[in-house]
Amino acid sequence: MNATSAEQASAPVTEDALRSVLAGERPSRPGPVLTSLTFGWRALLKIKHVPEQLVDVTMFPIMFTLMFTYLFGGALAGSTQAYLQFLLPGILVQANVMITMNTGITLNTDIQKGVFDRFRSLPVWRPSPLVGALLGDVMRYSIGSAIVITLGLVLGFRPEGGAVGVVLSVVLLLVFSFCLSWLWTMLSLILRTPNSVAGVSMMVMFPLTFVSNIFVDPKTMPGWMQAVVEVNPITHLATVVRGLMHGSVPAGEIGWVLVSSALLVAVFGPITMVLYRNKK
Repeated sequence: MNATSAEQASAPVTEDALRSVLAGERPSRPGPVLTSLTFGWRALLKIKHVPEQLVDVTMFPIMFTLMFTYLFGGALAGSTQAYLQFLLPGILVQANVMITMNTGITLNTDIQKGVFDRFRSLPVWRPSPLVGALLGDVMRYSIGSAIVITLGLVLGFRPEGGAVGVVLSVVLLLVFSFCLSWLWTMLSLILRTPNSVAGVSMMVMFPLTFVSNIFVDPKTMPGWMQAVVEVNPITHLATVVRGLMHGSVPAGEIGWVLVSSALLVAVFGPITMVLYRNKK
């Protein structure tokens, strides 16, 4: 730095100079969509720099597909190939809804590190950090879906609904998973540690996924359990995904899934935002 630059740096700031800077045109405030997408991109960058986050997306569905197909397929359906046609849509549902738990764990980790305190101080749409994180996780759900379907095709799964049925079932599954993630987001703002979020989430999801029609036909269950399975939202979701993949369009079940998705957001979304606004 030369003498002239040093003198300019140490010179006092005059009132006129300060006014000239403040009088300039301020940049426009970013809108909700842009800020949400920005935080969504942040979530994707975290996956890039910490690829271990994809372990549950990759290994979990592969393990369950292989284990249930070849350990129980012959006993439950007479052959592994016959059981695979029934099982794979259910595994696709289970893998995605189980992955949603990571949303709450990740958010709680950011909260404990003080990252979200900084986010709340930014002049952006208030829900954008939460919505962006959920949008970023949709990519994880998509990766998990692609892995399950690819593995199924390699093993011999043949969807009678063709590519259209598979795509529609995945889209509906992504919508439901995004809406379900609001439940874990709410828990991440209530519970104090990531481990507690993981424990409570697992305690909720295990009964929901196993007491359903993902692995077996409910007709083989006792009457009281069939009644429980029938009111399980995961059962309706698996029925829709299985139907679309195999060429049928269960309109009533699709409507049920869409209504339940909307209810998840309507109930847990506002609660989450109140907790987020009052979080200390």
